[in-house]
Amino acid sequence: MDAKNVLTWLPRILAMASAVFVSVFALDAFNGSEPVLKQTGHFLIHLIPTAVTLVFLFVAWRSRMLGGLLFIVWGLVFTIYYGTQRTVPLFLTFSLPLLLAGLLFMVSTLSSVPQNKI
Repeated sequence: MDAKNVLTWLPRILAMASAVFVSVFALDAFNGSEPVLKQTGHFLIHLIPTAVTLVFLFVAWRSRMLGGLLFIVWGLVFTIYYGTQRTVPLFLTFSLPLLLAGLLFMVSTLSSVPQNKI
């Protein structure tokens, strides 16, 4: 596998893995003490970050530069809104994959620009 394929697929896989990982935490909405309909509502609300990540991934699949920018902003939103900067493990687990995916999307765009040969 060449570097171009790695730069194309690594940010996509990283974004998908991040979406799956965050969606696992939505299962906390089902605790058994509330009505099922209310728990389902909480579950769907907890899936909003996953939905946003998947929408950004769809955008990035079409336009890597725009998607990269969106993922960097999304990683910063995770850092600030969810407070992942409080501990290194939180930051490494939640924010860094999004920031890294954004950076890799942007680098993959720059690496696919044709070079002028002199």
